[in-house]
Amino acid sequence: MSETSIVKTVFIDAPREAVWEYLTDKDKLGEWYHHAEANLADGETYTLYRIDDEGQNDSMISGRVLEINPPSKLVTTFVIDAFQGNETTVTWVLEDAAGGTRLHLTHDGIAAAMGDSALPLLMGIDGGWDAHLGVLRSAAW
Repeated sequence: MSETSIVKTVFIDAPREAVWEYLTDKDKLGEWYHHAEANLADGETYTLYRIDDEGQNDSMISGRVLEINPPSKLVTTFVIDAFQGNETTVTWVLEDAAGGTRLHLTHDGIAAAMGDSALPLLMGIDGGWDAHLGVLRSAAW
């Protein structure tokens, strides 16, 4: 892990299996993060999108599922336009915790994808993860 990895940990009042669905099910992803074209599946590519003002799908994030171990670990690549085709990696680890779930996220590779201009994007993505995880916490509960 580098000094520019984004690391988040949240506790969610739901079992791991329920939280897992919010990370991998295309419909549940749209409740807290971005809509997906299909459920996330091992070795498959994915695209996450928002719906624009005209009702059209606007691609936000794409990548590949590198590892899927339900309901404990999910590793994906994460590509946005600003990365100019360079991949970053997001690792999700779910653990039982006090009757709920401890969700640990690590987002690596942003500085490598962006070079010296990474700090503004790191700050934006860091804040974005905070906002999305807050919504996930409410949605999964």
